[in-house]
Amino acid sequence: MNATVRAGKLIKGQTGDWEVVIGMEIHAQVTSKSKLFSGASTEFGGEPNSHVSLVDAGMPGMLPVINEECVRQAVRTGLGLNAKINLRSVFDRKNYFYPDLPQGYQISQYASPIVGEGEVTVELDGGKTATIGIERLHLEQDPGKMLHDQSPTMSLIDFNRCGVALMEIVSKPDIRDAEQAKAYVTKLRSILRYLGTCDGDMEKGNLRCDVNVSVRKPGAPLGTRCEIKNMNSINFIGQAIEHEARRQIEIIEDGGQIEQETRRFDPNKGETRSMRSKEEAHDYRYFPDPDLLPLEFSQEYVDGLKAQLPELPDQKKARFTADFGLSAYDASVLVAERESADFYETVLANLADKARDGKLAANWVINELFGRLNKEGHDIAASPVSAAQLAAIVDLIGEGTISGKIAKDLFEIVWTEGGDPRELVESRGMKQVTDLGAIEKVVDDIIAANPDKVAQAKAKPQLAGWFVGQVMKQSGGKANPQAVNDLLKAKLGI
Repeated sequence: MNATVRAGKLIKGQTGDWEVVIGMEIHAQVTSKSKLFSGASTEFGGEPNSHVSLVDAGMPGMLPVINEECVRQAVRTGLGLNAKINLRSVFDRKNYFYPDLPQGYQISQYASPIVGEGEVTVELDGGKTATIGIERLHLEQDPGKMLHDQSPTMSLIDFNRCGVALMEIVSKPDIRDAEQAKAYVTKLRSILRYLGTCDGDMEKGNLRCDVNVSVRKPGAPLGTRCEIKNMNSINFIGQAIEHEARRQIEIIEDGGQIEQETRRFDPNKGETRSMRSKEEAHDYRYFPDPDLLPLEFSQEYVDGLKAQLPELPDQKKARFTADFGLSAYDASVLVAERESADFYETVLANLADKARDGKLAANWVINELFGRLNKEGHDIAASPVSAAQLAAIVDLIGEGTISGKIAKDLFEIVWTEGGDPRELVESRGMKQVTDLGAIEKVVDDIIAANPDKVAQAKAKPQLAGWFVGQVMKQSGGKANPQAVNDLLKAKLGI
């Protein structure tokens, strides 16, 4: 599978332009109530070491048993990434000693992962796209968590996370700048959340990224890479890439060499720091885990999971643009998060005429609702205006009962006080005036009072907009704008 690598922003150095080459390893915690090889709970925030089985603790003689739900979630993720599903895969032991790894090894996959090559298409500024290749997806255990700030003389270990199932999603080195990297993580997180295979909560560490960065002159062979570990913020990922690329360029231009190493990002100083020299695969002495048989399933099993996949962001975006005439940008905003797309879908379901008002509804969801939610720091789940209420407001505009201006006043009332929009329009006298006789009197009065403006409008018809504004003002925004326009054109002879 060939990915389309889009040229990124080149960085200017003392000796000319440099290209950044980025590959990413994303560790996504699998949505499952129990761990990968034990029945212990995966619930976040329990008392330290309260969700640990004998298997997780590495007790002698304890045997791992594969969790079928985790396998199912990995296959569903692979299908969502347009990837090859391997019907036979093998679990390996990745050997290294570290206090948070009680077994002395991590059960992972190396030579034969559960998912092979796939791809993700990301959207960039200016309507451009880039397709990032996926190298593989494999299942592995999470280690425990070391706590260094609980005691002045020792480090403590919480094994609650030990054995939790992770999907490690490894990209090809197809990413060419920080913006592409941020777009890739954002899109991948969105796909995982649509699928329900990972909640994408980066604050809890449920989605973490290792970022491999190297630099080269455009067209030259790949340079030596450095890996920035455990990034859990999309903005920090962008900052870390920018700093690391410039650091490497400065070293090379000063006549030095890049050492392959693992680094960490300090967000307070905006810089990366060395942690240790980078290990290679042979350092881990991978070998097939003797306690686990090869993982095998049928094509029918895969086909069954594929048939049950939800509509993913790209498919939903294509449908919104085709069915409701939404712009690519508006559709992208709506599908970026599953909750936002679901809210819009619920608005559509409540519309009297979705073919007529689907685009208008999108404008109201994005501009009025999302704008207000962002301003007040709420997410969609905390919206005071429900999808049904918003649909009622859009219906009232679409059928000509209220104008766009009155609709904004109505939205404000519903946001602050609640209530049924139709009943509010009736009880507060907010209906649009469509009676031509009433509108005509207002038009005649304004024309009679402004002969100079009449002459100007006859000479330059576009100046008739001034009259429309005056009529709307005098009618309190209730006059039907189309009726006002038609009357004015007739009266002014334009």
